[in-house]
Amino acid sequence: MADICNNRPINGKMDGGAEEEGSDLEVAKMELEKWKTQAEKADDVKARLILEKLEEDEAKTKAQQEMMACVKKQEKCQNEFTQGMDEVQEEILKLGKRRQDLLDKVKRCQADLEAKRVESTQLKQKFKIYAQIPDTEVKFSHQNKEEGDDDSQPITGVFAISQRPTVLLQGGQALITFEEEKVASQILKIAKCTVSCENMTLDVKPKRITMDPAVKFEVHLDVSRKELKLSNVPPSMPEERIKDRLEMSFSRPSRGGGEVESVEYEKNTGTGQITFLLPGVAERLALRGSYHVDLDSEVNVQVGPIYKYELRKFQTFCGAPRRTILLDDIKDKEDEEDLQDHLEIHFQKPSNYGGEIESIKYISKGKTLQAFFSED
Repeated sequence: MADICNNRPINGKMDGGAEEEGSDLEVAKMELEKWKTQAEKADDVKARLILEKLEEDEAKTKAQQEMMACVKKQEKCQNEFTQGMDEVQEEILKLGKRRQDLLDKVKRCQADLEAKRVESTQLKQKFKIYAQIPDTEVKFSHQNKEEGDDDSQPITGVFAISQRPTVLLQGGQALITFEEEKVASQILKIAKCTVSCENMTLDVKPKRITMDPAVKFEVHLDVSRKELKLSNVPPSMPEERIKDRLEMSFSRPSRGGGEVESVEYEKNTGTGQITFLLPGVAERLALRGSYHVDLDSEVNVQVGPIYKYELRKFQTFCGAPRRTILLDDIKDKEDEEDLQDHLEIHFQKPSNYGGEIESIKYISKGKTLQAFFSED
């Protein structure tokens, strides 16, 4: 190309070719500059991409590290969760066993409680008093007033009640009470006694007596001298007006009343209480049983004493008499009185280990008898 440039152009056509070549050169330069610019841009893009790749690699490494940390944390949490679940399951098993033990204990306690209730019911029935106390007329002739006695104090009474020991004698049985304890002890050592009757013999079995439980107790009774109980008071007026009418009615000396200290009245039950200022009025009115009261009309109300009672010195006892024995399995082969005579004769003889008899009672088959014992 340097040779061509040094040669002179021959004609005008050659000049035109040189211009064209110069133009191509310019284009080539432009193209070169263009490609250089694009190459620089490409280098910039490449550098940027390399930087981005490095950043992404760094981010990827960091993410991987974070992911590994999360995996480790997850594994740790999983292990802790598994361990916690195992502990919870173990605790649940322990609680289940504890619950079952408690249920078993509750069942045992309920069974024990039921047994105690049955035993309590049996003891209540065993020691319950069914004896009917007869009515007794008592006549007070006068009152011994002690020095310093206060009329305002309640009337005090003490009643001592003692239940005699009993045993139920069935048909074909006999009770024998000896004068000496040693005779009864000797007879009880014999398993079977053969009693001679007219033209025959009779076998009887001596047994120790088990008496029903008996009780002793005292009832302390305090009867108020100033207070009177009311009942059957109709609620025909407001409560306060009824109280006023009651106070006015019970204050009338013409009806046996006296000065009233206080009045109590319960409208729902129709009951009340009058407290007099002086003793003696309540006693007199209580003996009447009724009293006329002016409400909206004249009404007859029930009156009675107010008293308190207390059970003291309650004692229960049971046992076996030392001088009395029971004869059982006695066959009815003779008349009741004749057979009783033969039994008495037999057990009076010392040769039969007997002795002096204080009392004897035999009843035949089909009968029962309640025997009462007294203290020696």
